[in-house]
Amino acid sequence: MKQPIFRKDLFTAIIDGKRTVAKIESQEITMDVGVDAPLHLHPCPTMGVVTEGTIIFEIEGEQSHRLQVGDAFYEPADVRVTKFNNGGDTPAKFIAFYLLGENEKETVRILE
Repeated sequence: MKQPIFRKDLFTAIIDGKRTVAKIESQEITMDVGVDAPLHLHPCPTMGVVTEGTIIFEIEGEQSHRLQVGDAFYEPADVRVTKFNNGGDTPAKFIAFYLLGENEKETVRILE
């Protein structure tokens, strides 16, 4: 017997209206237990969804969030990400989507 299709809204992000998205690149990223991403930013709007584990996520100046499997997130262009850490006792995995302009190639910039 065929099952109906179910859709679940995950996240809506408002992107700067001056930006043109010409391509979207995606990556599957795995973080081992205890791994903290360095302070970074994305020169392009970035969205993602957690597929395994737990991520502690914080944009500079905002509260941190605990992301579980199925949770979506948004990182605006050129905004510092102060936390993107494996918050659990198993590896964490997520899919990131980078919304790039026609001549853009850089997806992440590590900061000091």
